[in-house]
Amino acid sequence: MSALDKLEFSVFNDNKFPKSKEIKGPSPYWDKKTEGPSYIKPEDRQKPLVSSGKLDKGYSTEEVELTPLLGSTYNVNVRLVDLLKDDDLIRDLAIKISQRGVVVFKKQDDLTVEQQKELVQKLGILSGKPKENGLHIHPLAPSGGVVGENGLVDPEISFISSRFGNEYAKEQRDYPTAYNWHSDITFEPVPADYSSLRLVELPPTGGDTFWANGYALYEKLSPSLRAYFETLTGTYSQPRFNEFGKKKNFELYSDKRGAAENVGDELISTHPVVRTNPVTGWKSLFAIGNHFTKFNEVTPLESNLLKEYLWNTLAQSHDIQVRHKWDKYDIAIWDNRSTYHAINKDVLFYDDDLVRSGIRTVGIAERPYLDPNSTTQTEALKEKKSEEK
Repeated sequence: MSALDKLEFSVFNDNKFPKSKEIKGPSPYWDKKTEGPSYIKPEDRQKPLVSSGKLDKGYSTEEVELTPLLGSTYNVNVRLVDLLKDDDLIRDLAIKISQRGVVVFKKQDDLTVEQQKELVQKLGILSGKPKENGLHIHPLAPSGGVVGENGLVDPEISFISSRFGNEYAKEQRDYPTAYNWHSDITFEPVPADYSSLRLVELPPTGGDTFWANGYALYEKLSPSLRAYFETLTGTYSQPRFNEFGKKKNFELYSDKRGAAENVGDELISTHPVVRTNPVTGWKSLFAIGNHFTKFNEVTPLESNLLKEYLWNTLAQSHDIQVRHKWDKYDIAIWDNRSTYHAINKDVLFYDDDLVRSGIRTVGIAERPYLDPNSTTQTEALKEKKSEEK
């Protein structure tokens, strides 16, 4: 039996959540995308990282690449508790995740909750994120989660669970699964780098997760349209969290959420529409998902048309998507800077009493930026292949 089988969960219990400072309104940095301690000036940005080769040398026979450009799975022989002992392996893993988009490790029942948190933080630190930034505390964290040793909910664990009564998810039943595509917490001035999700409670079937390749979506645009999108910024927001909090009678977590810029109970931010992933140096389209609100430099009608075009392109592009069917204790780790994900909504229709729970940890990265000299995924891979000949 895994120690994870003994986890204690608490939902909608104010007495089980640590007290925090309430900060009203948006972050003072929400519309200042080139300011704040998490902004990295052009002259200080790192070059794309190169793997040491240690991870591939030791574990390539245990890896299966799911598609040519997206997704890898390591079998049960690879244990994250072992990889955590070696910073070189974790750095290589960060590069692997940023290049492959999402990496799944099968049945990681021996990794503790604290080690899962350590893993995501190390992935970010060892691949160059600002050292002052930590793990994200979700604005909905006061609604409940995993109870720690101190008897209180651990705010750095995002609890993805039907134990909340599926009330939040039921609102989405009238929308297709594709409407759920998103990258984590883009409503924050400093959004996520790596997210990890490990399912600890599963329904009999259903609840698969999809991922899509943001590098490849960018490349589906014509060169002229790519250049145009690179001139745009977007507004990202999430008012539905406030609505849910009011409905369930709890305040959003408005204190520091993993970075000094991420504060306030009005969840809104401004980011470039095309961004560079600092780990790979590749361009990715960032204006996707249910946190993306509008394009800033165009009219509302033009913004809606552009949003619809990008959404349709993603929804219809199965060639840049991958799907994972979960086993208990599988852990998926992805890079939100260049990958989107969505849950299969079949679980919303299967049974109102189903239980599907996951433990998610989310790292906070740098402020998004676009380096005009960065390249595309396929250009970089072709260059690498040419060098290896």
